[in-house]
Formats: sequence, C-alpha cells, structure tokens
Amino acid sequence: MISTEELKNKEVISICDGKNLGYVCDIEVDLECGKVVGIILPCRTNFFKVFGSGSDDLFVKWDQVRTIGSDVILVEV
Repeated sequence: MISTEELKNKEVISICDGKNLGYVCDIEVDLECGKVVGIILPCRTNFFKVFGSGSDDLFVKWDQVRTIGSDVILVEV
C-alpha cells in the first residue's frame, strides 16, 4: 500500500515514448467509492506561455498507471 504523500512529487514517465511528463502535484479521489481516480501533473511552461492556468494541467487516469516505483511512476498515455 502507498500513501498519497508518497505519490506526490514522484516523476511520471510515459512508457509509450519514454517522455518525462513531469511530477505528480495532486491526486483526484472519488470520495463516494474511496478510490483514486487519477493523478494530476502541472502544465509545463515555456518561453511563450509563462502564465499558465490550472486548466492546462495533465490528468492521467488511474487505470493508465502501469507501475509505481520508489522514485518514478510509469504510465501509458
């Protein structure tokens, strides 16, 4: 079993292309079922997009998570 605090700030890597998607900043939970629905990664800012909004954050559904390691999470997106 893993705690939500342990999930936060883990690096997320796509197994499809090996791309670093960022770090977990939040977790979405269905309170009625008591299950994790997905993880949220902050949007990446670049030179032209300095002021990002939360609506650009990347949401990864929990069923797309393949492996949770000690320092990384592998996802299939």
